[in-house]
Amino acid sequence: MSPRPRTVLVCGAQGFIGRHIVARLQAAGFLVRAGIREGSTRALPAGVESCPMDFARDTQPETWHARLADCEAVINAVGVLREPRGQAMDDIHHTVPAALFSACANTGVRRVLQVSALMPPDSRTRYAQSKRQAETTLLALRAEGRLDACVLRPSVVFGEGGASTALFQRLARLPWLPWPAQAVSPRIQPIRVEDLAQACARLLDAQGPLPATLDLVGPERYALPAFIAALRQQQGGRPAHLLVLPAGLGAASAWLGDLLPR
Repeated sequence: MSPRPRTVLVCGAQGFIGRHIVARLQAAGFLVRAGIREGSTRALPAGVESCPMDFARDTQPETWHARLADCEAVINAVGVLREPRGQAMDDIHHTVPAALFSACANTGVRRVLQVSALMPPDSRTRYAQSKRQAETTLLALRAEGRLDACVLRPSVVFGEGGASTALFQRLARLPWLPWPAQAVSPRIQPIRVEDLAQACARLLDAQGPLPATLDLVGPERYALPAFIAALRQQQGGRPAHLLVLPAGLGAASAWLGDLLPR
């Protein structure tokens, strides 16, 4: 008799990264329970179980217990760059994930992957701070021996349907590229979303304890304007003229700084 396929709860299953994780896990033979927004009418792939949830309100561990029934692992791929109307980024990135992590520890679901981001260590944006709080909570449960957890920190993730990819492609069409001075020098190593999804599948199959954190980067290292120039060249355009903005305008592009690991 063949072994029973393992069930994995993927939170944020209909987001850019989550969709690719779901597809990769299905291809690897996992049963996927897709964490989706309450009220979502978007179709899921055949064979994927729907599991509605609310990352703005599900702040109590007990809310998660039934959703974790029969699960052997959890992947949290929920994330927002801008705060949705009527929702707090701290809840989405930290308070609700903390309840999920506690529920995993309470119910014996030991293997937990948290998709975070590779960010400058001194970033003070709400995005960065809330993501770090979730990391701290998860790693504390790991240190207590209650979870076998790993925080994934990808660099810029690109692929069809990604918000960052769409933004960079729009920027690549501009003949003049306005750019904040503090964002000219830092380097990124963009990673394909398919490679990120593959890393998740491999970690679920890994024997022995997982690494506490894992930085995920692609093979090429770019200054971000050079990355956009490469995209522009792929589209058949000449290199754009770079217009460096004064550092005082940096606050308007603080979200961009979160994409720039150092």
